[in-house]
Amino acid sequence: MTPLTVFVRTLMKASAIFIGATTVFLHPSLDWSASRAVTARQSPTESAIDGLLGALKDSDARVRRQAAAALGQMGNARAVPGLIEALNDSTPEVRERAVSALGEIGDARAVAGLAAALKDTLPAIRAKAASALGELDDDRALPVLTALLKDEDAGVRRAAVQAIAGLSDGERRHSWMRGPHPMPNPNPKPNPNPNPRPRGFMKD
Repeated sequence: MTPLTVFVRTLMKASAIFIGATTVFLHPSLDWSASRAVTARQSPTESAIDGLLGALKDSDARVRRQAAAALGQMGNARAVPGLIEALNDSTPEVRERAVSALGEIGDARAVAGLAAALKDTLPAIRAKAASALGELDDDRALPVLTALLKDEDAGVRRAAVQAIAGLSDGERRHSWMRGPHPMPNPNPKPNPNPNPRPRGFMKD
């Protein structure tokens, strides 16, 4: 199967439900409830996401990989459960795309799944999972990222360091919003005239 064929197949799967939803919307007299999971109440975006989620279970790994990448680009949290399931795909490229997509979406529900992906047999996927956890800006990821600093692969350790730094920066930004300025002037200039005389004061 050529790359063009894979792309077309993915696109057709993603658009099939959208076309069905549009038809129902334009022709409400049609009763497709028995043969379509999509109803006229779904938006075109929701229909496309459902089509891509279905493509995550395609028999061709390249279609599944393309679907995961498309879901990440769409950035809709509706795709999170399906992408978490795709973290267990038998094909490494699909798992890697699913990890990246979850990082792009940035939904906190992905923390547990990405933490499990830190134990993947492939260093590239462990590094991607570490980066994705850093993008989620969720403190629950700190313990597993700290443990990853002992990973046997240097690239994975670097990714863990960068993710921890990103989480720390996020926490610092939040603390600035909650409290006073975090960097007050350590050496404020003293008042040159601590006891100013009121205006109009006449010296004897």
